[in-house]
Amino acid sequence: MQQKLTIPETLDGVRADTAVAELTGVSRAWASEIVKAGNLTRAGHVLKKSDRLYVGEVIELDWSEKPDPEIVPLDVPELAVIHEDDDIVVVSKPAGVAAHPSLGWAGPTVLGVLAFRGFQIATSGAHERQGIVHRLDQGTSGVMTVAKSEYAYSELKRQFKAREVHKIYHTVVHGHIDPFRGTIDAPIGRDNRSEWKFAVTADGRHAVTHYEMLEMFPHATLLEVGLETGRTHQIRVHMSSLRHPCVGDITYGADPTLAKKLGLERQWLHAVELEFTHPGSGERVTFKSDYSPDLAAALKILAT
Repeated sequence: MQQKLTIPETLDGVRADTAVAELTGVSRAWASEIVKAGNLTRAGHVLKKSDRLYVGEVIELDWSEKPDPEIVPLDVPELAVIHEDDDIVVVSKPAGVAAHPSLGWAGPTVLGVLAFRGFQIATSGAHERQGIVHRLDQGTSGVMTVAKSEYAYSELKRQFKAREVHKIYHTVVHGHIDPFRGTIDAPIGRDNRSEWKFAVTADGRHAVTHYEMLEMFPHATLLEVGLETGRTHQIRVHMSSLRHPCVGDITYGADPTLAKKLGLERQWLHAVELEFTHPGSGERVTFKSDYSPDLAAALKILAT
């Protein structure tokens, strides 16, 4: 199937793979693969992922070779259901579990676990992430919610877009951050040096992160972090831009020596609290998630 898409003003100047993801609703990884396969053209010329598109241009997308991601039912006992009702299911996601299927990830997913346990999830959204209204990196643990009803999906997506959802994370970063409390207002975009990384870039998307010190250790600092925006890898990128990367986050410049000492195989980053207006009752609700065992153990070592 061929599909023609016109670039709107909001996507003026973005990369081809970003435009495909935004205009079609597929994940960035799937969009990248579609463009990489040569299935996107402009005026008959095949586009590369990094090619820029501009307002008013018409691109043509060939869906005939689009991969068909599958949600594989698979249980992960460590994934705990915090709350469930007719509209939502809230889980505490462990590290090593992705939110939904994507290219390059063959491990378990939140959607796969919920399918294994018999949960009925909203069918809204791209096929591989139906019901998903927000995501956590597979290496990040903590609280996240999935929509069960179609109305819950649309209402929660609206709340996230309108920045009405309150998200709190805790992270341990390298060194002693100064000042102890602050705001990082720096745009985030694709890192031109790596297909899977992000960076603070002049032409990136608006991103705002607030942080405050909770505890200081000899070589690291525990921070509470609040997000105004929800860019991919936002906390990891912003902390790295201050030269205080999340401990264990080798991708964004963390020292592997400290991670090894703490027994960490991923970044010390946990979504501790999620607050939003319940799509069914209309009341503000708050859900919390305790630190996972590996993060709690690392804190004990840091404190000694």
